[in-house]
Amino acid sequence: MSSAEPIRVLFVCLGNICRSPTAEAVMRALCAQHGVHERFFIDSAGTGAWHAGEPPDRRSAAVGARRGMPLGGRARQVTKDDFIRFDYLLAMDRANRDELLALAPSAEARNKVALLRSFDSQSPPQAEVPDPYYGGSEGFDHVFDICVAACEGLLRTLTEPPEPPRAR
Repeated sequence: MSSAEPIRVLFVCLGNICRSPTAEAVMRALCAQHGVHERFFIDSAGTGAWHAGEPPDRRSAAVGARRGMPLGGRARQVTKDDFIRFDYLLAMDRANRDELLALAPSAEARNKVALLRSFDSQSPPQAEVPDPYYGGSEGFDHVFDICVAACEGLLRTLTEPPEPPRAR
């Protein structure tokens, strides 16, 4: 299976300095822990360009370092090419999902867009990853916990074979 194309996942928030790099770091760490890192290409981006070129927010980076899942990379803005390069574009909230849907060049591209928390079976429908930027440090820990739960569900969805239908 190592010769297969990797599954390409892009995590998307507003500025690409808090939530989406956190989800990227969590997913990378989970893939490594499960020995499937070679089966994935993982990145993050923002719908806005305000922070393009900047490293992740220091508060997000501190939580990631403390939990053994370091954040890296530099902020960038989503482009139309991302709809070609990635299999999944996972938004942190409905506003960013709607931005992605508006940017998508085709119906096929729109089908690649979803909310990250839709992969967390314990989350209510349409649940969002809250933006911790203007809050206290506890918000960054909360976002990290949410990303772990959602990325665990995402990893299960993308790596476990579907259950066969059962006879009734």
